[in-house]
Amino acid sequence: MGLLIRSSFVQLSLALLAIASPVEQRERGTIAKRQDGTYSCKCYEGDDCWPTKAAWSTLSTAVGGRLEKVVPVAAVCYNEFEGIPTYDAEECAQVTENYSNEQWQTDQQVLNLWDYWTNTTCLPTDNPEASCTLGYYPEYVIMAETASDVKAGIDFARENNVRLIIRNTGHDFLGRSTGYGSLAINTHSFKDMEYMKHYISPGGEYEGSALKIGAGVQGVDIYSLLNKQDPPQVFIGGECATVGIAGGYIQGGGHGPLSTLYGMAADQALEFEVITADGEFRSVSAVNNPDLFWALKGGGPATYAAVLSVTVKTFDDTKAAGFTLDLNTTHTTNADLFWKGVEIFHSYSNHWIENGMMVYFEIYSGNMFRVHPAVGPNMTAEQLQTLAQPVMDELDAAGVPYDYAIKEFGSFYDLYMELFEPEPVPQTALVGGRIFAKADIADYNAEIVQGYRSGIDGDAGNMLYIGHVVGPGVGKPEADNAIHPTWRQASTFTITSLAVPVGANLTQKRTLQDYLNEKVDGPLIAASPNGAAYVNEGNLEEPNWQEAYWGFKYPRLYELKKKWDPEHVFYARTTPGTEAWEVIDTNTRLCKKL
Repeated sequence: MGLLIRSSFVQLSLALLAIASPVEQRERGTIAKRQDGTYSCKCYEGDDCWPTKAAWSTLSTAVGGRLEKVVPVAAVCYNEFEGIPTYDAEECAQVTENYSNEQWQTDQQVLNLWDYWTNTTCLPTDNPEASCTLGYYPEYVIMAETASDVKAGIDFARENNVRLIIRNTGHDFLGRSTGYGSLAINTHSFKDMEYMKHYISPGGEYEGSALKIGAGVQGVDIYSLLNKQDPPQVFIGGECATVGIAGGYIQGGGHGPLSTLYGMAADQALEFEVITADGEFRSVSAVNNPDLFWALKGGGPATYAAVLSVTVKTFDDTKAAGFTLDLNTTHTTNADLFWKGVEIFHSYSNHWIENGMMVYFEIYSGNMFRVHPAVGPNMTAEQLQTLAQPVMDELDAAGVPYDYAIKEFGSFYDLYMELFEPEPVPQTALVGGRIFAKADIADYNAEIVQGYRSGIDGDAGNMLYIGHVVGPGVGKPEADNAIHPTWRQASTFTITSLAVPVGANLTQKRTLQDYLNEKVDGPLIAASPNGAAYVNEGNLEEPNWQEAYWGFKYPRLYELKKKWDPEHVFYARTTPGTEAWEVIDTNTRLCKKL
């Protein structure tokens, strides 16, 4: 955000903070009675239990004035927001120009890259007469700069029964980094990084190179720093450069281009620094709070603690090769031939991972199949071509046309910077997905691809499948952490994404969610009896989500949630301990069913 825009928002935020609700706080929560039962809810503005103006002022002082009343970033495109004039043509032009920039979005106070979860509220517009509302954004945000800021926010939320959101980048398919009427803690400024060439973990179980990163550090920051070391290093990060590593990414497991070689991101975690729900700073490792250490490594985002930093293993960078492949209507309009090509390529998933590779592919409505890229770490172009040749031969024999290009790089870093593409933002879509085990690819590949086809050919709108041919169990067959054991047998993980029109009403959203459940994810679940689901990129209505996301590890995670967060200060949908909680009243109030 530019300084001019930022200054204007701070002034407006202070004005809105000054007129915060003056009601006295009289109880811990509210009771909501509905036809389906009685609920105990978090406190919201207008409730008797909502914190007083004096309470918010005290919090603001405690965090050095870094508490701000949330103002949607595009409010400058509207005449007013909550009764205060906001329109500024110059600032509106800046917001409109930058709104599709992924890095810019992650730098804002509360934006969610998938703005479906904000109720697509207060978007950039050329009609200043339109209405700008807060939608499902938080009411307040602490732009945290210190551990004490994070502690103050957690203490305030716990003591006042206010919904709490931990937000780093908003790079979140499932809306867990935003929430109606909440207090958000933004950790994006925690950018410290320390590379340690000779590191020994607290228990002595690891000796080698490592990197300590703050909660606000993004993948591109790490790749760039590690590339400058001698020798150059790499780590397990996501394929998208703007992902924040220490937050939901690593707490949910974290896969990436090098996961077939080295395992999941959570497999690399050596230490955490956190603030737990009781407001205490804790160092967490295999010897310090080992049960919490186990849970933070894949047990679910925003579930057990607010992470301030994490220390992870690094690895020597090596040469690499990559290829791209495209098959679409410029090559053929024969749908059967197109899907035959997809089936052939997909059938080689086990082949790719058995050779240490990762393949990123996309299938779009309109019969478009893109492999951008296939990654061969520590390979020359000649070696990668040898691995790819059987696939090309089979495509050729079937008469499937395609475009194909291969390139060699001096390092994985060079490959990553050239071949991986930024994600388009913002997005309004529902998300699901499936982890396919090696046995599923071997026995049910045709059925899996038919599942893709039935989703693409359906009548619900624009579908997108985002495939990750990745086998963490190849490089890390065993790990003592919370990640679903099926990841050790995984061959492919596919995200399903169903577009939702901007402005869709609740009935339309429900219809699309049902379609995703039954017609998109349903066939993939049926075609993968050995499969599972991924908590960071899954369906929020995944059936039996406890088993699907964590398998036999769930009961232990449930008990650890009760131990480390008995008052449910932290909440993220479909994570351990949230069975009785839901967001009621048209996706607004977070409540526990009594």
